[in-house]
Amino acid sequence: MKKAAIIGGGVIGGGWAARFLLNGWNVSVFDPDPEAERKIGEVLANARAALPALSDIPMPPEGELSFAQSLTEAVEGSDYIQESVSERLELKHRVFAQIQQSCPDTLIGSSTSGFKPSQLQEGAANPAMIFVAHPFNPVYLLPLAEVVPSAASDPEAIERAKEILREIGMFPLHVRKEIDAHIADRFLEAVWREALWLVKDGVATTEEIDEAIRMGFGLRWGQMGLFETYRVAGGEAGMKHFMAQFGPCLSWPWTKLMDVPEFNDELVDLIAGQSDAQSGHHTIRELERIRDGNLIGFLRALKERNWGAGKVLREHDERRRVAFHAAPASGAPLVMAEMQVLPGWIDYNGHMTESRYLFAASETSDAFLRLIGADMDYVAGGFSYYTAETHILHLGEAKLGHRLTGTLQVLAADDKRLHVFIRIQRGAEVVASVEQMLLHVDMQAGKTCPAASSVLDRLMPIAAAHAALPRPDGAGRAVGQRKS
Repeated sequence: MKKAAIIGGGVIGGGWAARFLLNGWNVSVFDPDPEAERKIGEVLANARAALPALSDIPMPPEGELSFAQSLTEAVEGSDYIQESVSERLELKHRVFAQIQQSCPDTLIGSSTSGFKPSQLQEGAANPAMIFVAHPFNPVYLLPLAEVVPSAASDPEAIERAKEILREIGMFPLHVRKEIDAHIADRFLEAVWREALWLVKDGVATTEEIDEAIRMGFGLRWGQMGLFETYRVAGGEAGMKHFMAQFGPCLSWPWTKLMDVPEFNDELVDLIAGQSDAQSGHHTIRELERIRDGNLIGFLRALKERNWGAGKVLREHDERRRVAFHAAPASGAPLVMAEMQVLPGWIDYNGHMTESRYLFAASETSDAFLRLIGADMDYVAGGFSYYTAETHILHLGEAKLGHRLTGTLQVLAADDKRLHVFIRIQRGAEVVASVEQMLLHVDMQAGKTCPAASSVLDRLMPIAAAHAALPRPDGAGRAVGQRKS
């Protein structure tokens, strides 16, 4: 396994640790805070509940997490280092100097939201290995990482860093010219300044400003960004019409972006008091879980449409699916899906509803069909596997938040038929089994036909490997038949 060293275990450092760990990297954390292990443990608990819900194929085996007693111990043998200490330049310089005493040629990404890479590289033993890799919270869910090099950076090292970030499911946005606060935070700073004035001047409360964002343009920005949103606003004439229509208002004194309200105790108390009234009935951990659940729903909707951040999720799945395809035929049931029981999955009894067991089985069988090459491209060519018969046996209970695994065993296969047995498991407990018979169909002719040789070349070795497995309990059962 590859190793990532995380220096600084706060909210951002903990998010980086979770992102690497859940994508199969070993992670070593150094943070002198005696509460660091507890804090990262809580971030990891949120990440373990959230990140797998975005993936349509099994997550890799989780890496090993360790807490180092020194910075040198943490970085020893690391393939990648992420620095997430406090935003004090002199502190970062001390950290880089100590890292490069033992790892002068290892990539060091900095989570800084404000400093330029040239500032970070000042006095470094090997400035070419230091760059900005600025993420967004929660790091384990949001894919963006602003990758900012300087003139002193090694271009090959930057490309290697970007590939590592893609490997853990992130979107490395290469910022071609270094600038204070990079790209995204400059937008946030502008909006933040205007929001402070609106609260200070009594125009709006913190809650009203948040409602304006999340009920309106925030939803548009999340899937189209700024310029694409305005292009649509221009109608059929597009961006030129929009600029002609709204360009003149840029000279109007609408905003106070070049002016900042005085930062004093009165302003702090005003903002903090309104924020407490707005959200104080939730703990921070509760708000994090609410945020994560909302982000999962939003990101999955984008993923279904292969749009925006959802495209990044699809591409990350596909990269890991290639490794699945390259794996040899297994003599054990294949782990094909990792799922989590979400609020929309439960019924009035608080249990996972019947339709979701079938959905879980469908996720498992669909993943297997993709594995053997009967994917959407195959369907586009006019061929597919159709489910001819299904039998579901309920053996246990799944409740809100439970993690489920879908495994698949091939009972029999030939050129036209595929007989599979799916287990939906919570840990070692099988909560449901689903037996399916699928037929390979020529969709245009509307009748069965032999599968393509490329599909059979992947399917038949798995079927042969599974032929030696014991026949599952419940296979071949009819409705109402005794379980034993």
